Formats: sequence, C-alpha cells, structure tokens
Amino acid sequence: MKIKTSKEEIIDLTKAWIAISIAFGIILSSSISLQKAIFVAAFSVGLGFLLHELAHKLVAQHYRCFAEFRSFDPMLLLAIAMAFIGFVFAAPGAVMIQGYVDYRKNGIISIAGPITNLILAVIFLGLLALGIFPIVSQYGFVINSWLALFNMIPIWHLDGKKVFLWNKLAYFIVVAVAFFFSFIL
Repeated sequence: MKIKTSKEEIIDLTKAWIAISIAFGIILSSSISLQKAIFVAAFSVGLGFLLHELAHKLVAQHYRCFAEFRSFDPMLLLAIAMAFIGFVFAAPGAVMIQGYVDYRKNGIISIAGPITNLILAVIFLGLLALGIFPIVSQYGFVINSWLALFNMIPIWHLDGKKVFLWNKLAYFIVVAVAFFFSFIL
C-alpha cells in the first residue's frame, strides 16, 4: 500500500515534531544540556508522536479514507511555553479523516496509535536492557508508555473513547499493558 501524503501534511508533521522535541527537551534539560535534551526528546517523544499519528493515517488509508495530519499550531506554542514552567500538555494535532468510518473502523484506526506507542516502548526497553543509547532508551520507554496510557483515556476526542465504544476488551487490554509499563515495570 502506498502512503498518500501532501506537502502541507509533511510541513505540519515536521512543525509538530520540532515543537514536541523542544518542549520535552526543555523539561529534560534540567539534568542534561539543552542540545542533548532536544536530541533525546526528538528520538523518544518525537518519534513516538510521529509513528502514533502515522499509524492512524495508515489504518485509515487502508479503509480507503482520506487521512492527513494537521497540526494545531496554538497548542504547539502552548506546549513550548508550558515547558518553561516545568509541565507539558501536548496536543500537537490530529489525523483528519474523511470517508465512511463506522464504530468498528474508528476503533481500529484509533487503537493503532496507542499500540504503536506500546511497541515502541518494548523496543526502547530492549535497547535499554542491551545498554544501547541508555538515556534515549529509558526516556523512550517511559514516554511511549505514558503516551499510550494518556491516549486511552476514554474522553473527548482521545483514542480511548473511540476504542471503548468499539471494543471494551481491546480497550482494557491496551490500558492494562500501558498501565503495567507505566507503573509496575
């Protein structure tokens, strides 16, 4: 399957990746240099964000829907501003989908993002266990676990609400794994 994209989407994804990397880099810079912190954030949080959104896009396109990411620029600026006070709430944008999407398809499209974050968390945990890029790996594991758990909150436009409406078993399995990764492992 060929990924369909546009110049506008690539620009929006790039803006969001940079903003997320800067915001989380500012948070991390209390323990390492800002330049190194932004690099760590780009390859842990940024990669988690990017692949999460692309997973939604690919599954939606699999269902023959038009799907492209659009950044929410005011929220990108807010994320960076909030980082200076030590907290980041990031709502960088979303994949906009047009086409026929019933509860089942919407649930499957929605669960793709958090599952991608859990897969990334496992990859980062494996890299950490092998001692490969320990700072990136540790932060990548933690942040991708949290991204999956946060996105599964069943409210508003978050993935969790759509997954919960579609399949409660799938919802609780993903939440349980994300919770385990976030608080027990």
